[in-house]
Amino acid sequence: MSAYESAVARYFAAWNATEPAGRERAVAAAWTEDATYTDPLAEVSGHAGLAGAIAGAQEQFPGFEFRLLGPVDGHHDTARFTWELIAPDGSAPVQGFDVVTLAEDGRIRTVLGFLDRVPG
Repeated sequence: MSAYESAVARYFAAWNATEPAGRERAVAAAWTEDATYTDPLAEVSGHAGLAGAIAGAQEQFPGFEFRLLGPVDGHHDTARFTWELIAPDGSAPVQGFDVVTLAEDGRIRTVLGFLDRVPG
C-alpha cells in the first residue's frame, strides 16, 4: 500500500467511526493537529473541528458509510480520490472528489473537497 493509499484509508476510517472516542482516535491518526478541511458545506480546522464535522455528517446521514470509488492518485505530497456515501439500502446518493496534502509523517494536512452528486 502506498503512502497515499494508507493516508486515504485512515481518512475513511475517521469518516466511518461512529463512536465518539473511536472517532477522536481515528481523526488523530488521519490528520495533523493543525489540519484543515474545506468543502462546499464546511470549513473546519484542528482535531475537534474535524471530529465535529464528521459527527454532523453522520447525524445528517445516519447509517451511511463513506467508501473509496476508484484508485488513489498521488504525487509529491498531494493525493486525489473519488468517494461515495453509501446508504443502508446500498444506493449512493452522494459522490465527491477530494484533494489532500500530506505532512511528512503521512497524516493529512489539508483537504479540499468537492461534491459531484448530492440529493435534491
